[in-house]
Amino acid sequence: MLLKAAWLAGSHQAGRTLVRALGSADESTRVTAGILLSRSGSAAVPVLREGIAHREGLPEALTLLANQDDPSVELEIRAFLDDSDPVVSRGARRALDVFKRRTTHGRPTGTPETPACRV
Repeated sequence: MLLKAAWLAGSHQAGRTLVRALGSADESTRVTAGILLSRSGSAAVPVLREGIAHREGLPEALTLLANQDDPSVELEIRAFLDDSDPVVSRGARRALDVFKRRTTHGRPTGTPETPACRV
């Protein structure tokens, strides 16, 4: 609860902790982190990009980035399509599919796709 409050208050460190939590072995932790980051919208983009640069929270962080209304994320996601880790490369393909659906058909109704478990 304190982490959520810190993130909602704008704590960069709390956001980084949430990105790292996307890689947790505990599904509940991954889901909670994904939901909090997803609900933050564009405010989560800097911590997602930073985490991705450090290979933290992959592949879930790629999907969350794909949900942003920012065309520049496509190149960042594509960079992981041929990743040596098959889980990450599969996740990048799925994230790119999410991105294409959002940009082809506009913003979907309901909540953005949130990675609930490992791909």
